[in-house]
Amino acid sequence: VVLAILSSLRDNPIIQGTVVFSEIGLTGELRRAPKMLPRIKEAARLGFSRVIVPYSKEKISGAKGIEIISSRDIFSAFDAAMKSS
Repeated sequence: VVLAILSSLRDNPIIQGTVVFSEIGLTGELRRAPKMLPRIKEAARLGFSRVIVPYSKEKISGAKGIEIISSRDIFSAFDAAMKSS
């Protein structure tokens, strides 16, 4: 929801096929949401091509057909959502 609001305020659309999920701290840091891998697999099954998730030292493996982008905060997530890979 936060990225949708930023996208609207800046009149800059999020790249098609991108999905984002995480919890957001009070200072804008992204936190891991529960059941990340099942969510990523479901996003790939639904046809999304990119997912933006909170940064973690452990790599997420087991998801095929989707690009996984890690971000530390909401601002880097917004930048990643606007750039094509």
